[in-house]
Amino acid sequence: MIIRCANLDLDLNEPRVMGILNVTPDSFSDGGLFIKPSDALKHAVRMVGEGAAIIDVGGESTRPGAQSVSLQQELDRVIPVIEALTSQLSVPVSIDTSKPEVMREAATAGAGMINDVCALSAEGAVETASELQLPVCLMHMQGEPRSMQQQPQYDDVVADVSCFLQQRAQVCIDAGIPAQHILLDPGFGFGKKLSHNIKLLKNINVIIKLGYPVLAGISRKRMISQILDERSTDQRLYGSLAAAVIAAMKGASILRVHDVRATVDAMRITTAVMNQ
Repeated sequence: MIIRCANLDLDLNEPRVMGILNVTPDSFSDGGLFIKPSDALKHAVRMVGEGAAIIDVGGESTRPGAQSVSLQQELDRVIPVIEALTSQLSVPVSIDTSKPEVMREAATAGAGMINDVCALSAEGAVETASELQLPVCLMHMQGEPRSMQQQPQYDDVVADVSCFLQQRAQVCIDAGIPAQHILLDPGFGFGKKLSHNIKLLKNINVIIKLGYPVLAGISRKRMISQILDERSTDQRLYGSLAAAVIAAMKGASILRVHDVRATVDAMRITTAVMNQ
């Protein structure tokens, strides 16, 4: 499958790596490192050189307990970076946002995909995405970042997440977004306990069977730390790689990661095995 992201193609015929570029002061792993557009550009160029097929730019942290930022703050953080990236990179840039106004300005700046942790549920978001005609990634989240990890509960996490994502995909299709422009993200760590995350990863193929490319964002997340006896974020690489390989072997199309080179190497081995 090849997805057209503005004027660039994203080939998903094998698992691809999405490089994370947080231009925020408070993201859980790399907050504050790439606030300056020049630093963000250098990091993006480095990730593309390491094999990233797409760069995901976010200007508002969605870690557990994160506080919301104003529209103007988010625009000020992401738009200069997207303009710089799209003028110099040969891969698509996605905008990680839930605000319709940011989606629109990011598209004008050259972004080729919308990655929304709220699955286009904000007022006007679906309509905006439909007008822009960019691919959209719809993520499942129970609750909101400030409170999502307090008491997450599910009857059946795999069935519940699958049902939600299928419903949101249909909302998008009904609004005029082509089915081939839709990707799904089960939302590891977003309103989910460790047991929920493990069950989702084990059964991510259930979501893949809905018929849309699936993005897995597990890199350095707390679920890795919980399994590995509370490792700090900079000590979660090997666990993150194991999770990425599992997701890819089960059919995930995009791995959203901090550690691009290591994950690209892992995906090359995984793809070689899957293609035999």
